[in-house]
Amino acid sequence: MADRSRLALIEQLEQQGITHPDVLQAIYQVPRERFVDSAFNYRAYDNTALPIGHSQTISQPYTVALMTELLLAEGPLDKVLEIGTGSGYQTAVLTQLVERVFTVERIQPLQEQAKQRLAQLQQTNVVFRWGDGWQGWPAFAPFNGILVTAAADQLPLKLIEQLAVGGRLVIPIGSGQAQKLYLIRRQSHGYTQQAITPVYFVPMLSGIEH
Repeated sequence: MADRSRLALIEQLEQQGITHPDVLQAIYQVPRERFVDSAFNYRAYDNTALPIGHSQTISQPYTVALMTELLLAEGPLDKVLEIGTGSGYQTAVLTQLVERVFTVERIQPLQEQAKQRLAQLQQTNVVFRWGDGWQGWPAFAPFNGILVTAAADQLPLKLIEQLAVGGRLVIPIGSGQAQKLYLIRRQSHGYTQQAITPVYFVPMLSGIEH
């Protein structure tokens, strides 16, 4: 049954325009039911966002696939920073596709749950940090790619500073219903930004929570 549900989800993603074969394979491989509350297991392969507690959500698979595809559009990456670990689902997808994932989560209980889930799936190419995503992770910068899973009210310049020249930042920007997904490309002098599509994410907050 789960296999059928996974295949149906992949077909939906293809119909919605996701074409990167490695991204589709990663979405197929990652058991999404491990990342949702048991009460929502029956909806694990629905193409929709679901609550994960602490006023946070696990992103819609299409959104995860789109952001990952944008990140990898110019080839494989060896060092990616994720801001907003959340349930760990996007993290798990990234671990299938990049050499090393550095992921930051501001809500400690969510980070601990995600750690356990990734350990159970034997994903060893991920490093976790409990911290403020607005600050990034300067100790390991520069990153070839940065992916942000919450909506910033403005472009976080500290994240651009931690992006390698030629690197790509995928981030939702805006508030409420007025959010758009952006692709930022770091250049030797400054950066370019491209609006991709309207999206809806929880807000990117500063500080940390126990």
